[in-house]
Amino acid sequence: MSAARLTGRTRGALAGACAGLAAMLLAGCSNPQVVRDHHQAAIFNTELGVAYLQRGELAVAKRKLDRALRENPDDPNVHSARALLFERLGERQQADHEFREALRLAPNDPDYQNDYAVYLCNAGRTDEGVKYFLKAARNPLYLTPAAAYTNAGVCLRVAHQYPRAIQMFESALVVSPGFEQAAWQLADLDYKQGRFAQAHELIKRFLASSNETPDMLLLAVKVTRAEGDALAAALYARQLQLDFPDSAQAHALAAPGHNPG
Repeated sequence: MSAARLTGRTRGALAGACAGLAAMLLAGCSNPQVVRDHHQAAIFNTELGVAYLQRGELAVAKRKLDRALRENPDDPNVHSARALLFERLGERQQADHEFREALRLAPNDPDYQNDYAVYLCNAGRTDEGVKYFLKAARNPLYLTPAAAYTNAGVCLRVAHQYPRAIQMFESALVVSPGFEQAAWQLADLDYKQGRFAQAHELIKRFLASSNETPDMLLLAVKVTRAEGDALAAALYARQLQLDFPDSAQAHALAAPGHNPG
């Protein structure tokens, strides 16, 4: 779900302070400028590594991130990026080690907490993942706690722990009442479990207080059809087609033989 958190600052050319980095390594130069250059180089190679990772060029990404690790093994961004790489490579033990190393170096960073939680949930380690999502959600430095609560709910929903999932979605809506992903997840869960009236009421409250979205309108069509309210279903369908005519949801609704479930 989330990528490695990088500084995003543009890096210039990296100058050598002791007749080049190779000479510095051999001579053991401790010039502060050289240390800064190494740290700059690590940032640059980490950003390159993530860019290659996003393009699917894993071998090149690994070379860049291996170099970044040599240049600054104490940078948590390096370890976070390497964790994502090893996850893509299917090397779960190494990925787990790198996530934990990033957290060891920056234990209170909510982005690393969230990234590790995503990894744990994808690996089926639900309870551990939820624990780290909650750490991120309750971290005062985290800007989007509703997203962390919602992610925890999705993790629990995938594991069929529905009562706990509902609690997480509700917590997300407490801190951010207009957070569409949490509202949609909660209404969809009600719909899938046959609580059509409850799902419809939640959808109506959301649409009355927040901007409508294609996902929420399509869910409204499904819920009202399940309730047997053909008029409401037609109104929601018309609203979806008028307001979001090019959306995948509108196209799906218009497709022949569309199954609203």
